[in-house]
Amino acid sequence: MTSGSSPDEHVIMVIRHAEKPGHGDGPRGITPDGEVDKHSLTVDGWIRAGALVGLFAPSRGEPPAGLLRPDTIYGSGFGRGQSKRSVQTVTPLAARLGLDVVNRYAEGEEARLTKELAARPGATVVSWHHEAIPDIAGHLGEVTPAPPANWPGDRFDVVWVFARAGSGWRFAQVPQLLLPGDLPYPIVDPDHTRKT
Repeated sequence: MTSGSSPDEHVIMVIRHAEKPGHGDGPRGITPDGEVDKHSLTVDGWIRAGALVGLFAPSRGEPPAGLLRPDTIYGSGFGRGQSKRSVQTVTPLAARLGLDVVNRYAEGEEARLTKELAARPGATVVSWHHEAIPDIAGHLGEVTPAPPANWPGDRFDVVWVFARAGSGWRFAQVPQLLLPGDLPYPIVDPDHTRKT
């Protein structure tokens, strides 16, 4: 899966939107014009959004093993007073590839989103809210191995990859390793880390 997508490949790559504002005196969200906006990415989030371009669409060569150059990009839709971060996260990538960000589905519409993703061949990147990413996995049907049941609130640095395998999906995780502090290991359920 290291070259550009072929008509026979069907891969869905899901990322969490990039870094968001904290509470209190934490980092603030800012618009692309530099205006403070609690619904936008932080400076670190914008840096990650730019770095994702090199991850999924490098100017030389192909994406890292396990990832593909996408031919479709989705971001969670938003209305007035809602988070713009999912779309902002993939806007630079879409611009590099000459694509529009599909944002006709919002958080809470994971079943409809997943139905469309499952019917769309090729390679797709989806930027979503971390609490709802496991719902996307759940609506895909048979996924092996089973993805974690939860996406931790402190992880912005991993890609969940679902590759079509017969009537089901093969699941893998690819660490992004784009910013200082990114972790080199996948997300695991807390139950799997306990010693017995």
